[in-house]
Amino acid sequence: MSLPEKTSNAVHILAIESGYEGQRIDNFLINYLKGVPKSLVYRILRKGEVRVNKGRIQASYRLQVGDQVRIPPVRMAEKEPQTRLDDRLLNRLEAAILFEDKRVIVLNKPSGLAVHGGSGLNFGVIEAVRQMRPDERQLELVHRLDRDTSGCLLIAKKRSALRSLHELMRTGGIDKRYLALVNGHWHRDRIDVDVPLLKNTLQGGERVVVVDPRGKESLTRFSVRQRYSHYMLVEARLMTGRTHQIRVHAAHLDTPILGDDKYGDAEANKQARSLGLKRLFLHAETLRFRWPDEKQDQHFKAPLEPELNKFLSALK
Repeated sequence: MSLPEKTSNAVHILAIESGYEGQRIDNFLINYLKGVPKSLVYRILRKGEVRVNKGRIQASYRLQVGDQVRIPPVRMAEKEPQTRLDDRLLNRLEAAILFEDKRVIVLNKPSGLAVHGGSGLNFGVIEAVRQMRPDERQLELVHRLDRDTSGCLLIAKKRSALRSLHELMRTGGIDKRYLALVNGHWHRDRIDVDVPLLKNTLQGGERVVVVDPRGKESLTRFSVRQRYSHYMLVEARLMTGRTHQIRVHAAHLDTPILGDDKYGDAEANKQARSLGLKRLFLHAETLRFRWPDEKQDQHFKAPLEPELNKFLSALK
């Protein structure tokens, strides 16, 4: 389903296909009419210019397969021609796919690659995957990883799968575990960090997250995998999914993640760089969940990038 990129002088009638059912009409239009202000979307809904099966509907109406949606003429934002991404990048991401079926793609995201474009970036993983799978018209990120974090990234191929996975995330039905190399040591092998996190924006627009009682409830369960002379390799299990959660919770314990330029220790990072670590040592190692219509868990594991394995070997 597509519209012309500039001014559309004709009414469009769309037949809703499988995969879009259950989605609110306002959210559908905001996504479909990219470049149109949200205020205009709600105005044409309010005025009855958008109709479903020839009748007026509320913004909260949920689409059904076969619905006939009438969209009035609207002015679309000018789009820049999509740039074909470098084949080397596309081949690298193709080789990084851990699993793919009719519902999802699980990718071992490389460090240094954002999950989506924006904020000065022309593209990210999702834009690249859409070029790799041009016939899949409903590809969406299920969750996000920081640009410098590698590992398991889940992409939905159908709206129905996206809804199911978001519900699992909301109810704690997706088990996400990370590997991190931290500076320093704990006396115990297992530590739960249960402190609230608050997003702040500093002067200049930089976003940081801080421990603050006004923040959102946040829980990370850490366990030690391996101890080294100055560092620990730890597993971090996310019980909530806040921005920069593992990085801020690790720093809260006075054991910041190596290579973390935002929340880490500058001197420890400098020492790690001298030993060969050129990136943040945070890796989304495993994902586990169960589809509502299945009896077996889906379990995915992303191997560490060679650079991280080489660094760990040098510590032994």
